[in-house]
Amino acid sequence: MRIPAPNLWPAARTGQRLLLQARRREAMVDGHRMIFLERGVPGPDTPTVVLIHGFAAMKENWAFWLQRLPRSWHILVPDVPGLGESDYRADASYRYECQGRRLAEWLSGFPGDNLHLVGSSMGGAIASVLAHQLGTPPRSVTLLNSAGIPERPDTDLDIPVTSDRDSILIPQNWKAVYRMFNSVGNGKPTVSGIAMAGLLGPDLLGRTEALRHIFSDMVADALAPARYLGHQTPPLQVQWGDRDVITPTRCVDWFESATPHAEVHVFRGVGHLPMLETPARSARVLMEFVDRHSH
Repeated sequence: MRIPAPNLWPAARTGQRLLLQARRREAMVDGHRMIFLERGVPGPDTPTVVLIHGFAAMKENWAFWLQRLPRSWHILVPDVPGLGESDYRADASYRYECQGRRLAEWLSGFPGDNLHLVGSSMGGAIASVLAHQLGTPPRSVTLLNSAGIPERPDTDLDIPVTSDRDSILIPQNWKAVYRMFNSVGNGKPTVSGIAMAGLLGPDLLGRTEALRHIFSDMVADALAPARYLGHQTPPLQVQWGDRDVITPTRCVDWFESATPHAEVHVFRGVGHLPMLETPARSARVLMEFVDRHSH
C-alpha cells in the first residue's frame, strides 16, 4: 500500500509570502477567482511591474526576484487563471489571447501610465500578446525564455504547430516530476531541484487534467505571440538561458529580424528559468531596463 505524499506546499507558500512582505489579494476575471501578490503602492513616479509566470508554475517562481527588486516599485504577481491558487475551469479557453484579455481586464483596475510587463515561458507569450491588447501600451516588455517564439526566422506564423514538451511539463508520476525539474534548469540535477520536486510534486500530480487542457489550448495557436511582436512593440528586453531545452536558444535569432530594437541578454550555463537559476544577474538587467523606460 502506497501512502500518499503530504502536500506541504500551501504552508510553505504562506511562509514565503510573509518573508517577502507581499499582500495576497483576489480579483474576479472572466469567471475566474484570480489570486495575486502585491507589494508597494502605485504612484505617478513609481513603475508598476507585472511578473507573469510560466506553464505548470505559479507566482512563487518570482520569489528570488522579489528579494532583489526595489522596495520602491509597485509589483503585481498573479497566479495566471487556471494555475496556482487561481481558479481552473474545464469550460474555459486558455489560449494566449484569452489569457491576455483576462489580465488586461484585471490590470484595468490599476494605473497604466508607468506599466512594465515581464513574463517567463508561457508568461512571456501572454505578456507579448497583452502588451498589444492594453488601451495604454506598457512602457516596456521583458521576455524570459518565452514560449510562442519560432525556432527559425522564416517560420510561417499561421501554420499549425505540434509539440512534445508536454512529455516533460505534465508529469504523470514521481519519476516524471524529478525529470521535469531537472529539464527546466540547465539539465544537471541539483539539491534545490530535488527539494522543489518533493515540495511541489503532490500539487503537480493533482493537476494532470487541467495541465493537459491548458497545454492543448496553448499549442492550438502556439505562435500567436510572434504575430503580435514587431516594430510597433514597446521597448523590448529578451532574457534567455543558453542551456534551455524547452524553448531552445535558437529562438533568440527570430528577434533579430522581427524586433531589431530588442535588447537581448543570453546567460551562459543557464536553462529555462533565469529568474531562478541566475536571479542576481537577471534581476539586475531588468532593473536597469525598467529604470531607463520609467521616465
